[in-house]
Amino acid sequence: MNLRLGALQPYPFERYRALLAGLTVPAKPLIRLSIGEPQHATPAFVRTALTAHLEGLSAYPLTAGLDALRETMADWFRRRYSLSRLDALTQVLPVLGSREALFAFAQTVVDATRPSPLVVCPNPFYQIYEGAALLAGAQPAFLNQTADRDFDLDFESLSEEEWRRTQMIYVCSPGNPTGRVFGLDTWRELFERSDRYGFVIASDECYSEIYFDEAAPPIGGLEAAHRLGRDDYRNLVVFTSLSKRSNVPGLRSGGVAGDATLLARFLLYRTYHGSAMSLPVQHASIAAWRDEAHVRDNRARYRAKFAAVQPLVASVLEAPLPDASFYLWARVPDGGDEAFARGLFAAQHVAVLPGRYLARDARGVNPGNGYVRIALVPELDTCVEAARRIVEFCHR
Repeated sequence: MNLRLGALQPYPFERYRALLAGLTVPAKPLIRLSIGEPQHATPAFVRTALTAHLEGLSAYPLTAGLDALRETMADWFRRRYSLSRLDALTQVLPVLGSREALFAFAQTVVDATRPSPLVVCPNPFYQIYEGAALLAGAQPAFLNQTADRDFDLDFESLSEEEWRRTQMIYVCSPGNPTGRVFGLDTWRELFERSDRYGFVIASDECYSEIYFDEAAPPIGGLEAAHRLGRDDYRNLVVFTSLSKRSNVPGLRSGGVAGDATLLARFLLYRTYHGSAMSLPVQHASIAAWRDEAHVRDNRARYRAKFAAVQPLVASVLEAPLPDASFYLWARVPDGGDEAFARGLFAAQHVAVLPGRYLARDARGVNPGNGYVRIALVPELDTCVEAARRIVEFCHR
């Protein structure tokens, strides 16, 4: 048995289910805002592309994927981030969703034979980062993201000795759960520290296509590198997904791009790991990556939900608009995020996730304590009804 499994903490949704155990709920339909699962309809043309290529089920797919898929993905990265170059054959790989790839990448990068390796994570964070670090033989170290810093990374909180031990850093922009988008200055400091200490940057950008201003999409890691003259993308790999962008969470399709040397090693790992994408899914993915109209429509629907819901929630909780993503990161009274989530579920049958479940104690604080994450993933009318129930609960 792998003894490292014992270091894993219960997943946030396991903790949430335990929190709700034994509750009696009102006779109202459940509204689930606790999990970031897209619920808009999958585009019809993606379903058509999937079913039109079912003959591909009779063949083993290559781990590297179809050339056509990698070319399509490279074209998307170049258009989206105004890149002068990105080689489809050496700097892009399809993956089975960003979650799988974020976990597997740490197993590729971390050298557990070196003394006391660290993997740095934002805090709060997507829990896969911590699990990937621990199972790769590293210890996680945390950079708190707090309101007093506008949820930016606190690089100075780690010591020189900790940075020297760092082999990889996970970053997430737009952030889960805060919605924070890094500016170019944050990227510049990340790159400078990567050059100084030699660590790899794994940039989780699965929320990159959910933002408010069509004229100002969030900057990503590849774009930042390009703007700062780092067109080899050294020590940088970005992770993206069709799940949120195209409302296909069940397709399990995403992509990674960046440093060709790192991706060659990642491909080697994945060949043994058994992470080849089926051919029907590859063809459906090509269709999704090539179309932007459905992505613009998706953003418009999220904008409408934020416009209707955020003022209601902000009338009773501190819940500012995020820079991007589909979450409200709301501060609750008296730091009681667990009590708030349990009470809301019991009184109004609305599920929101306690913020402390998404963070760890670091330097004397848990930066998720006192917050709840509200995922605006149901349809507009359902989200508005949930907001009204939250207001009613707070007034009572």
